[in-house]
Amino acid sequence: MPNYLQSKYNTKRAFTPRKPVKTFRDLDIYQKTLECSVIVVKDIRPKLVLLKYPFTDGMTDCAMNIPLSIGEAHSIRFGDFALGMSLIEKAMSGCNKMIIYLEHTKGMYGDKVDGSLIDDIISRYAESRTKTFHLELSWKKWNGVERPGADIAGSVKPNFGRIKL
Repeated sequence: MPNYLQSKYNTKRAFTPRKPVKTFRDLDIYQKTLECSVIVVKDIRPKLVLLKYPFTDGMTDCAMNIPLSIGEAHSIRFGDFALGMSLIEKAMSGCNKMIIYLEHTKGMYGDKVDGSLIDDIISRYAESRTKTFHLELSWKKWNGVERPGADIAGSVKPNFGRIKL
């Protein structure tokens, strides 16, 4: 019987460093959200137009705004860090909005839309939102701005021991 470390962790994996980011196009979150926006416009939008979904334009605009915000934030953060961070926040909220749009269409039309495709895109947007948050944290760390007391999910831990009245 193998011990705990041998059974849980594979230690024989080779270390592969990440590809350096030179432009915003090298960012994984940009590539993934752009793929999602193409799928939304190419595969989902035509079906929703036929079904006369009332939020089709909002969904397609939101899908395109996410990679646009990521690309813009990557450049602006050097000149105006606060604006760059607000654009990253906008991209994260855009991911959440797209999940809401997609779940709404799935709930309204059920079998009339491809549920497995929508579920796949929802999971991609959820993963992109998490990766965008981690990118935001790394940019803040690189810039010397850290959120004190923030845990891995970004929520601030309660600080009961230091309450001053």
